[in-house]
Amino acid sequence: MSDFFYAQCLLNTLIQHQLIHQNKEIMQINLSKSFIYICLTFIIQSCSSAYVPNAVNTPLFGKKGETKVAIHAGTSGIDPQVSYAITNHIGIQMNGSFFNKASQVTGKLYDHQYAELAPGYYTKISEIFRFETYAGFGLGKLQPERENELWDINSNINMSRVFIQPSVGLTNNIVDASFTTRFAAVTLDQDDINRTGMFIEPVITGKVGYKYVKAIFQLGLSINLNNDDIYFMNGQPLLLSVGLQINVHKLFNL
Repeated sequence: MSDFFYAQCLLNTLIQHQLIHQNKEIMQINLSKSFIYICLTFIIQSCSSAYVPNAVNTPLFGKKGETKVAIHAGTSGIDPQVSYAITNHIGIQMNGSFFNKASQVTGKLYDHQYAELAPGYYTKISEIFRFETYAGFGLGKLQPERENELWDINSNINMSRVFIQPSVGLTNNIVDASFTTRFAAVTLDQDDINRTGMFIEPVITGKVGYKYVKAIFQLGLSINLNNDDIYFMNGQPLLLSVGLQINVHKLFNL
């Protein structure tokens, strides 16, 4: 009986030893995986971009002298817009974007400031239908905060962008509706690292109101064409905003 009891105790000891050894191996594997994950997260977050596309300006001019002022609030922050029809076919627009968001973890801020200028061509297809295309250049500064369980990083990034944005739409005293595709080349300069990425941004815009003032709703995507470049992996993929447009020329009978 004692021999049997001794053998059973020895067997239990061996099993427990094997289980402890296996648990140690599992813990080591899990720790290794966690370390690799944290390192990859750190690399991606510290090297990826913070490109945030601003709201698209679609004035849909019909004739010389038309002036439109708008302001959007949405995924890109606060976006003011001013556009003016210089001639019966040439227009110009000036747009900005400002964002200041407090971090829920540290209370620090995510900031960006951006401004652009874009001349363009427009024409009347019919009494209500319009075609327009604008080409522009913009400059900005980004200061995103990136966080994970171990690190808290603030980055300073200089941004420049060139773009072209053709639009088709319709406009009357009550409703404006348009579809725009913006093709953008975005250059980011972070710690002397310069990268340029390409984006396609299809956007639909609706405006409803009366001829003087219209409410704006805009929805679109920012499609990253740089899948092999982690520097552009952390951009904002959605364009969503609401706003208000004032048709200054109609309001003041200009």
